[in-house]
Amino acid sequence: MEKTLQSESIDPSFGEMVRVFGKIGLISFGGPAGQIALMHGELVAKRGWISEAHFLHALNFCNLLPGPEAQQLATYIGWKLRGVGGGLVAGLLFIIPGALVMLALSILYAYAARLDWFAALFLGIKAAVLAIVLQALLRIAQRALKTRLHQALALLSFVALAGFALPFPLLVLGAGLIGFGAAQWRPDWLALVTPARQKLAPRGALVVQTLRTLLLWGSVWAAPLLLVALTLGRDHVLWQIGLFFSQLAIVTFGGAYAVLSYMAQQAVTGFGWLSAGEMADGLGLAETTPGPLILVTQFVGYIAAFRAPAPFAPLLAGMLGAALTLWVTFVPCFLWIFGFAPWIERLRDATRLQGALTAITASIVGVIANLALWFGLHLLFSRSQTFALGAIQFALPELASLDLRAALLALFAALLLFVWRRNILVVLALVALAGLVSDRVFG
Repeated sequence: MEKTLQSESIDPSFGEMVRVFGKIGLISFGGPAGQIALMHGELVAKRGWISEAHFLHALNFCNLLPGPEAQQLATYIGWKLRGVGGGLVAGLLFIIPGALVMLALSILYAYAARLDWFAALFLGIKAAVLAIVLQALLRIAQRALKTRLHQALALLSFVALAGFALPFPLLVLGAGLIGFGAAQWRPDWLALVTPARQKLAPRGALVVQTLRTLLLWGSVWAAPLLLVALTLGRDHVLWQIGLFFSQLAIVTFGGAYAVLSYMAQQAVTGFGWLSAGEMADGLGLAETTPGPLILVTQFVGYIAAFRAPAPFAPLLAGMLGAALTLWVTFVPCFLWIFGFAPWIERLRDATRLQGALTAITASIVGVIANLALWFGLHLLFSRSQTFALGAIQFALPELASLDLRAALLALFAALLLFVWRRNILVVLALVALAGLVSDRVFG
């Protein structure tokens, strides 16, 4: 049954909008689910700046786009309230506090990672992150797997990644095509609801505006990469960082959790920028900061440049790597929003696109399950063996290599999160402290 959705909202002053989005940027912990809930509470329930219906539709639109959906939602709402200036302010305030904290933590990590106490601290953080990833998996599965087709897509995605190591972009494309076709022929397989039609803006004016915006922001996006190519060359690590994370920004559907396994595979085994354990450390750092979880890319960019600094000093190279990573990761978010937000009402009638979105979201559940498996194997076991069954390859841990400390810390984190229902920051703090204590107990 369709509902008529109200769109009335209250327009804030620019200064008030800056203060509220600044507050959101400082306290937006807990990953996309918590961040979206925070924005809903502050902007819809508390202040009425945007209607419930418009908020939910904007969220669906942001889910269609690559990149962090919570940051794009903030940018969209800022754009809706105060145009491009409002979108820039809202989007940047969502990123900057966490980015500054992440940079400081990355610098500390690069210089202190070899200290015993630091390793013990991060063992606790990684154990907490495993529990957090599992919580994200359960939450997204509950929301996304509404039909048998959704469940099948999630299972196929998990098998495709865990057993066949298929590329993540190919997985997204395949799921999207299945959803597109199902929406055309069997929309009930995806539990799609046809939205009410809205009055649409003229198509011609939107096309011109979109092309102009894409050209402008595409140039802004490419400018640092062009500078690196001209001054340092295409063999330099900064070029590799900029190109890789630019490509990642295009295929990051489903949020940071979904793309982490692909990013880890390339950063660890492809480029050799850092180890699997250090990748897990970076995710732990990102969980402790406000802002989007995809800020973990900043950590990877910092470490990669820090370890291949020439012709710069390591600290400066690391900061350049982090800054370049931030630029090519988040500038595309503004491109997508400013370029395509004017089309949002037209997307209300795009049933096949909505079908593609729901199918991709379902497949993301399998992607996150693969991430949890990968993360758990590397955290809990020091050795594993790879077995082949035809074209399928899978890794099984050697039980004798179980890290008892890590297992106990992960169990403690799971109890805090699932049984005692503590928030993420409390879980991270307590399990990190337990990691330090365990270093004394286990020596």
